[in-house]
Amino acid sequence: MLEAEHSSPIPDSMVRNRLPTLFEVLCRLTHPPVDLFSFYIYMRDQQRSVDYLDFWLDVAQHMSLCRHYVRELRRSVLVGTPDLETEESKRSSRALEAMGDLEYTHEGPARFGNEKERNRDAQISSYLRNQSHDSPASSQERGARARASTQLSSSTPQQITDSNSPGHTVSRDDVRASAEKILYTFLLPGAEREITLDGTIAADIEREIDTNNRDDPEIFDVAKDYVFQAMERDAFPGFLRARAFGNLVPPTLVARMIIGLLSLFGAFWTGFNLIFLNRSRLTRCWEILPFTIAVYCLTSYQYNLDPVTALAGYSELTPGKFTRIREPYVRKLLVKRSLMVLAVTIIIDAALCVLFILVPGHRL
Repeated sequence: MLEAEHSSPIPDSMVRNRLPTLFEVLCRLTHPPVDLFSFYIYMRDQQRSVDYLDFWLDVAQHMSLCRHYVRELRRSVLVGTPDLETEESKRSSRALEAMGDLEYTHEGPARFGNEKERNRDAQISSYLRNQSHDSPASSQERGARARASTQLSSSTPQQITDSNSPGHTVSRDDVRASAEKILYTFLLPGAEREITLDGTIAADIEREIDTNNRDDPEIFDVAKDYVFQAMERDAFPGFLRARAFGNLVPPTLVARMIIGLLSLFGAFWTGFNLIFLNRSRLTRCWEILPFTIAVYCLTSYQYNLDPVTALAGYSELTPGKFTRIREPYVRKLLVKRSLMVLAVTIIIDAALCVLFILVPGHRL
């Protein structure tokens, strides 16, 4: 059974009286079984398009990398080198100082987030873009950047977060490497995990990185929004149907269907044999077992839901592995559906058992 480390790191006090949006899932604002980890498993195992999600997450990580780089550079320029005198150094310092506090909670599509966060993201992209094209800086500022890069190069891009810890630092080479990694992994024709984008989006990004020497996060905005809309339209509704209204995965559903049909065949075969052999009604009570197994498995298949495990608070993540249902609204939905499925199961099972047990026997 999977443990709670896959759950989203959000406070338990955050309760929504509705299903989550894709934006909330991607920003890790939800609990299992509708958290980011569950969505990743769904995209990998059922939707077969996990590369799109990985691209979106890598671009979000690139944005975090750029924020962290600019924050550390701002710290180095404004605190470590207060005696900069050249006009270019002053202009760079003013640009960094104007960004203010670079703490973020938004990592969503470019069209989401509040105005302040969008403006800061645009400022970061503008600063990185100008830094790539500006004339060489003064020796003092280059020294400051060199000192920053020496401190920042101790960690890899995979270790970067928005933490203020001095151990979480990056260099400009890391920013460039991150942008190129996204390009070579997802966007170039024949790439290892190539994704299909509309029009010339991929070609435009390739030109900006290779020809214009850009690595700011703004170059990925169009592709990131396109991928978000594609997931929101094609994958997320199915994810909600599978995880918020059910708790079984397709291989388990197929197994339930097979077991249910075999049990139903055995129940009918046994029932008719006992009737035409004129066995007693007490003997015919054994038919309850195969009918109950058959009806339970087939209703589970029909509703994509195992009512017993759902009432116990578990949802299947992969075949045979379960996770706790921690999203309050989803748990409420699954409890209601489980009671309904149990009622349907009991009614159908009782009807079949009464019919085959109480019908008069007749020996042929």
